[in-house]
Amino acid sequence: MKTITNGLIFKGLDLTLSKENICIDDGKIIEISKDVLEGEIIDVEGSIICPSFINAHTHIGDSIIPDDGDGLSLGQIVKPPNGIKHVALESTPDEEIIKSMKKSMWDMYYSGTSHFIDYREGGVKGVKLLKEASKDIPINPIILGRDGSFYGENPDLHQVKVAVRKLLKYADGIAPSGFGEIEAEVAELICRECDKVGKISSIHVAENEGVQLESLAKTNKTEPERAFEAGFNQIVHMTNPKNQDIDKLAISNTSLTICPRSNGALSVGIVPLFDILSKGVKPLIGSDNIMLNSPNMIRELEFTLKIMKAYSKSYISPKDIIKLATTNGVPNSALDNNSNNCDGFLSKLNKSCIAEGQNAEFFVITNKSKNPYLSLINRTEINDFTHFFY
Repeated sequence: MKTITNGLIFKGLDLTLSKENICIDDGKIIEISKDVLEGEIIDVEGSIICPSFINAHTHIGDSIIPDDGDGLSLGQIVKPPNGIKHVALESTPDEEIIKSMKKSMWDMYYSGTSHFIDYREGGVKGVKLLKEASKDIPINPIILGRDGSFYGENPDLHQVKVAVRKLLKYADGIAPSGFGEIEAEVAELICRECDKVGKISSIHVAENEGVQLESLAKTNKTEPERAFEAGFNQIVHMTNPKNQDIDKLAISNTSLTICPRSNGALSVGIVPLFDILSKGVKPLIGSDNIMLNSPNMIRELEFTLKIMKAYSKSYISPKDIIKLATTNGVPNSALDNNSNNCDGFLSKLNKSCIAEGQNAEFFVITNKSKNPYLSLINRTEINDFTHFFY
């Protein structure tokens, strides 16, 4: 048993500021109060206690080629099967891929991340490589697999179904690249098979304007519309929404993950986060391809806060930005029975907040400001992390 004392807590789903003690036992928060003092006492006076981060979108396999592809287009870098990342993954020995993934996971751990959702290339083998790489690291990967049989015109749907079912024996879900590479029948099959076993289905949508225009020309529907209709639990990016994409997202059963630094690196635009938040949507945030960005969520949050304020010319609360990487990944039903439309997806992440009865998943950092939320986003460096409880 341990009690962390004198810290300024970002408490509950709303990250409410509270100066109390946290008592943890066997990995669970058993009491939060001003008076509790049991077991080992850890005094963190002058510090912030924040829920650990979830990096909600990564491609950890391309840790093998950091900063490759600068100046190339999105398609040249990441489009399967001939993007430079896919060529590199095919030609790199497994041992090197595992070593580079391990390094990225330790980088995530020491910058406050306890959970990450990975789009894992390479079929069942790719999923197993990440499981092997992560087995001795105190971090929780949510692994979404994919298979080469998904892609191209006139796919063999029987072969796709076999591949999906094999993947779902090992992975936490399925994540094809995008609608530019798969047919509607494949998307619907993936969603059905994932739903049958209670696992995640996810897809990139509207990352650049070109794919939106292509989708409208081909189907008279935007990529997000096609994702909602197919039944995906999660969409990633939606950097370039059109028509009523944001309104339709707000009433859908689909969660959104945004990746602002990646969008900037690839020159594809700025997601209209202010408009998304104003509709009551609670997005998650991810660092995306590790070949493009470090997986440091502090960097992601700082970039996001400032670029979104500049883009919308409106105030966006730093607390709401921190929620993108913390409590937006926790289902409301974790604390009460008022679940929202995405709670089913969020429950699969097994993420916690700082509240009694929750898993102990938080870190301690030095407070450098009169505004603790801005201190976290705007002032924190790696050497400011002092304790990790996850």
